Amino acid sequence: MLRCKWIVAASLVLGLGRATAQELFVYSEPASNMPAGSTGLRLSNWIMDEPAANRINYHLIPEIMWGVNRDLMVHAEGFFSNRNGQLVAEGAGVYAKYRFFSRDEVFHHFRMAAFGRVASNNADIHQEAIMTNGHNTGYQVGLVATQLLHKLALSATGYYEYAADNFGKHEIPVGQPRQALNYILSAGKLMLPKHYKSYNQTNLNLMLEVIGQELPETGQRTLDIAPSIQLIFHSQARLDIGYRQELYSNALRTAPNGMLVRFEYLLFKSPFTRKGDA
Repeated sequence: MLRCKWIVAASLVLGLGRATAQELFVYSEPASNMPAGSTGLRLSNWIMDEPAANRINYHLIPEIMWGVNRDLMVHAEGFFSNRNGQLVAEGAGVYAKYRFFSRDEVFHHFRMAAFGRVASNNADIHQEAIMTNGHNTGYQVGLVATQLLHKLALSATGYYEYAADNFGKHEIPVGQPRQALNYILSAGKLMLPKHYKSYNQTNLNLMLEVIGQELPETGQRTLDIAPSIQLIFHSQARLDIGYRQELYSNALRTAPNGMLVRFEYLLFKSPFTRKGDA
């Protein structure tokens, strides 16, 4: 038992503290996965300004994450919002990512993964932009490639998204797009510690991400920029603080600008792990 705990702890140190701390992006997922056999808890708080209604939209997305093995991880997520005046449950989703390519060397690596999400939602359809992570019923499928160069991580994500009618008779208006092509370009750099000594050191990462969406049925486009700061404590707890700002859009979005505050905690061993898997 003690030996098993040391093995899991060592994998977390090597996977998070030394190699991929700056690879845990805020507005996108990297091609790397969480440690095999581990479970993570994540709480995302979206605090977005809706100027037309002179109010703040708050979206809460709790998640349970499971590292099935070194190549596959799964998220179960819930969607909550205060759009109707009080915080209510609006839906749920499942996200999965499979890493199918990895070229690892000392202090740098290149990885690729395929991912998908299926989500249901009962909120009213209030914008033309599509987002199955909290707004629309539907699905998404895509690819992500991530390059780690010592303390710098670069990542490119592209995915197709389809929106169905929301539950509760909230249908997408006639003529409004149901399909979207999305891309995210991400860069993150490990700023602290300057010299890695142990997993007890706090990691400070600075990140910048460019987020775009095209609605091919109508030719509408959106483009955002999202700087963020990330802190990782003891290679186990993570705090993200980011701000998403619209640069361009000719599609209706009710609340495109605002903050994301996220807390994540990684358990050392998953309750789903079978004896001997770790």
